[in-house]
Amino acid sequence: MYIGVKKAKPLQNYEIFITFENNEEKIFDLKPYLETGLFAQLKNENLFKTVRVVFDSLEWHNGVDICPEVLYNESRRI
Repeated sequence: MYIGVKKAKPLQNYEIFITFENNEEKIFDLKPYLETGLFAQLKNENLFKTVRVVFDSLEWHNGVDICPEVLYNESRRI
């Protein structure tokens, strides 16, 4: 199921509060990704906080992005 991201807000401890197009709100935990490839750069909290919505997904200033399907399926409901 494809549900795009509408809003995102970085939280403490490398989590992101996400509002999806269906108005569902979830929390995505980025920590499991922080040891992989370019995601490791996001350990820098200032870079982590640059998260923004781009084309229904999330992207950071270093070019790293995550597809909306992963965000939706791996986020926890609040």
